[in-house]
Amino acid sequence: MAIRIERLRDLVAPDLDDLVADSERAGLTFVRRLVDEWRDGRNRFDRPGEALFGAWVDQRLAGVCGLNVDPYIDDAGVGRVRHLYVLTGSRRLGVGRELVEQVVRAARGRFTTLRLSTSNPAAARLYEALGFQPVERGHCTHVLPPVPG
Repeated sequence: MAIRIERLRDLVAPDLDDLVADSERAGLTFVRRLVDEWRDGRNRFDRPGEALFGAWVDQRLAGVCGLNVDPYIDDAGVGRVRHLYVLTGSRRLGVGRELVEQVVRAARGRFTTLRLSTSNPAAARLYEALGFQPVERGHCTHVLPPVPG
């Protein structure tokens, strides 16, 4: 099983339908919000340094993760890991790890620090295994300073 990570330059509904449905079955709304904000132009991950990545497993979109300028802090050198989601059936395969590692690589040279917020204990463990430190700050549960280069 190979995981293929690609930058998403457009959100195609059939690719995302499974992710939206899977996340909503789990009671999560952020994947739907990702799609809605992309479609209405509020967040297309298109500012300098920003990107949205998709992970494919066996030709199926299995996960997404984005990188934005952190909207919660007035510092363009701080990036934010956004909207990491992996299909339930594709978890524990390394999809989330590869997505976050790609976001960290994309942040190099553009952001000095990465921040994120998660309430999911499994996601928190993943982020911490990748070097993010737990913190308790407004709109932030984990930070990666400095971004490894």
